[in-house]
Amino acid sequence: MNSIARRALHSSKVAKDLSTVTYRDAAGENPQAAGVDNHTVDTIWKSVEALYRTGVHPGIQVSVRHRGEQILHRAIGHASGNGPHEPTGSPKIAMTTDTPICYFSASKAVTALLMHMLVEQGLVNLMDPVSYYCPEFATNGKRTITVHQILSHRGGIPAIPKETPIDVLWNTEEVWRLLCEARAVEVDGSKIAYHAITGGYVLQRVLEKVTGDTIENYLDKHLRRPMSMRWFTYGVQPENLGDLATNYATGPTPRFPVSWIVNRALGGDIATVERVTNDRRFQEAVIPAGNLCGTAEEMGRFFQMMLNGGVWQGRRICSDITVRRAIQQFGSLQIDRTMLMPMRFSAGMMLGGNPVGLWGQNSRYAFGHVGLINKLCWADAARDISVSLLNTGFPIVGHHLPPLGKFVYNMAQHFPILPESERPVIAA
Repeated sequence: MNSIARRALHSSKVAKDLSTVTYRDAAGENPQAAGVDNHTVDTIWKSVEALYRTGVHPGIQVSVRHRGEQILHRAIGHASGNGPHEPTGSPKIAMTTDTPICYFSASKAVTALLMHMLVEQGLVNLMDPVSYYCPEFATNGKRTITVHQILSHRGGIPAIPKETPIDVLWNTEEVWRLLCEARAVEVDGSKIAYHAITGGYVLQRVLEKVTGDTIENYLDKHLRRPMSMRWFTYGVQPENLGDLATNYATGPTPRFPVSWIVNRALGGDIATVERVTNDRRFQEAVIPAGNLCGTAEEMGRFFQMMLNGGVWQGRRICSDITVRRAIQQFGSLQIDRTMLMPMRFSAGMMLGGNPVGLWGQNSRYAFGHVGLINKLCWADAARDISVSLLNTGFPIVGHHLPPLGKFVYNMAQHFPILPESERPVIAA
């Protein structure tokens, strides 16, 4: 791609020889143990390379597991220094499989499971109103909105009030005050309207009220340390900011009506999102719906644990009933009133569908979450796969969509649906 095209498409410079910017964790790949041939692995990786060649993702990480074995664990490109608007000669830091990346909205899947674990521990009933635990939330007609409605994007508070300063995102007390004062657009839970950022603060408040501890400590105690995660925290510590991958607004600038949808869902245009997500205050904050940070392997590990019915390497993290509750569909396929597209949700997860869904063809048993449109993290119990594709660009509409779609298609195509006797127990 020449320099003129790169400027027009807001794309980064792509290495001619991809091997020079590829990092492979050879010791972490064992396709033979899963009965997967090299051709399948190569095909999947070629679809990742095709996505990288579009130039909209300066860095990409991928982790794929099948039958519990990691068959692909690689990175390509740069963690920082190769953005579309960075000057020539900027120092480039290579992307590796150990580089932490912000999961953005894929954080919601993890925060949701924490809430389901509270149910298992007898601390929360998802059918209780939020106001049962936090009475101040009942203001302005929100008394009956339940925890379950918040988890399933039916809580009626999809966005922070307009004209709210962006600094509020890392001021938890001020966000909570605004949400308590807000008037819900509806309270009966009949309509889906994606809660891009608001729901996480509500869930955080409930969790901290019933546990008497912070959400980051609860995550650390019940997920991160038991699963031996290096990262997997809301934000990162100040001393680790230099390790975190940089985010880039790439691809063609969104125009109306796409730009309107982006502003409606994210509370700002894409340039503002880039600026905010690279602000150290965002990176150090605790934003349960949007700033969990970690690697592709760690998110893949999380979904593999769910496929295992709540078990990781012989250690029980949660019960299989808790996992089933987290992935059970709630309501029918509906047009999401925020994103204006058909969606199926559980209480915390984006679900697949038949004959085609978010996670590919015949993906009825698949569950996961998207992060800023481009990060794809999911598991498919019928195929016994867990997949995590992370990247550092967030193009909205552009030439990257075909290879991104091809990656999802390849996952479904090359891992056919297994006989029921061979599926993980969670698919039963």
